[in-house]
Amino acid sequence: MLMRMLSVFSSPSRYTQGPNATSSLGQEMVHLGLPGPILVVAGRSAKKLLSQVWAASLGEAGYEFAVHDFGGECSHAEIGRIVESARRSAAATLVGAGGGKLLDAVRAAAAELDLPVVNCPTLASSDAPCSALSVIYTEEGVFQEYRFYRKNPDLVLVDTSVIAQAPPRLLAAGMGDALATWFEARTCVAGCVKNMRGGASTRSALALAELCYRTLLEDGASALHAVRQQAVTPALERIVEANTLLSGLGFESSGLAAAHAIHNGLTAAPPTHHYFHGEKVAFGTLVQLVLEGASHAQIRDVLSFSAEVGLPITLQEIGCAELPTDMLQQVANRSVAPGETIHNEPFEVTSKMVADAILVADAIGRDWRH
Repeated sequence: MLMRMLSVFSSPSRYTQGPNATSSLGQEMVHLGLPGPILVVAGRSAKKLLSQVWAASLGEAGYEFAVHDFGGECSHAEIGRIVESARRSAAATLVGAGGGKLLDAVRAAAAELDLPVVNCPTLASSDAPCSALSVIYTEEGVFQEYRFYRKNPDLVLVDTSVIAQAPPRLLAAGMGDALATWFEARTCVAGCVKNMRGGASTRSALALAELCYRTLLEDGASALHAVRQQAVTPALERIVEANTLLSGLGFESSGLAAAHAIHNGLTAAPPTHHYFHGEKVAFGTLVQLVLEGASHAQIRDVLSFSAEVGLPITLQEIGCAELPTDMLQQVANRSVAPGETIHNEPFEVTSKMVADAILVADAIGRDWRH
């Protein structure tokens, strides 16, 4: 007798968000029973902004901590450096403070060492912080693999006062990553394919993915106005939650499809390396809609939102004003590599179909701009 696939919903143990949340880091960790000493893996801006807050918050909670400066790329080499730094400092818990690649690298190191992990995103630029996986790149920034872990982070703590000080483009990039969530989730659910945790989606995961999309359309522009003033507003809080929590739970517990595979393919084109993950995912979402034969109204809504918040809708806007045929073929080939999430689409996808969809999406975007 065939057994029905089990539904699996995956999430961090605790999610905490709000202004000046970093000041509660030590107490949040105590509540969860997380042990010290702690290794904080930090980006440059996080270290500059938060060193004194860490000292106060972790010190008051009785934690000793050391700081490791992140090297900039979530690569095998950088993960190895974090592991060695953790061993030298006898760390019992890892804390990551920075952007998506840093948090991916910290989760990888924590999994290798079998240690608890706390993610403190200083940007709302991707849906990485809540997940139990990492995207691994080469030292040159080319997508290499997904790496999966047995559990999600023990704590995700999001300080919106810090996020409000980041460049607006990074918040928009997070919206680009979140934009794909609903479209990829519904494709995976309709096709009854496995989510990122190896099970079927739950109705709650799909509902969160749809709420993510609705929140982007309703609050995206207002949230951008807030960060331009380095202000924390209700609209910013809702977009940070959408970019980080709703998108994170939606993609992991429902699944990925063409949009993220197109992103991975685009990393094979060197001119795109200067653009953020979410910016390339946003263009990948347009490509997915073309590939799936989405309605004009649906494509129009995505174009309108993307244009409003400054997300790319053409190849030129991700550095590929000129995309030679051989490079387009490399991108298309990488997008349909074995194991890629594009194979969650409900039809067989070939590299020729991807190349055609990329060119058509670009043409639609150019027409919209004019």
